[in-house]
Amino acid sequence: MSVIVTAVFTPNEGAFDQVAEALTPAIAEVHKEPGCQLYAIHGAPNGQIVMIEKWDSAELLDAHGAGEPVKRLNASLEGLLQGPVDVTRLSPIPAGTSDQGTL
Repeated sequence: MSVIVTAVFTPNEGAFDQVAEALTPAIAEVHKEPGCQLYAIHGAPNGQIVMIEKWDSAELLDAHGAGEPVKRLNASLEGLLQGPVDVTRLSPIPAGTSDQGTL
């Protein structure tokens, strides 16, 4: 079963663009990793940046979390965030057809 993840980044005052720039190179790189179906960032009205991820399995997600792209990404965010990234793993709740209610 696939795993959906949200990662919420709260930039320091005035650092939104720098955080977005730091996250951008990881998008193409992580999409090449085994099991990555979706890895995208979105701006929220409150000034946060939300990353939405979809992985084939928890095991492949765990491998991603321990990988070099994440290490480089974390290093590029040093000093740009108000606090730790808020990461949440989600499980789909089936609703409607198999194409509805899930990412």
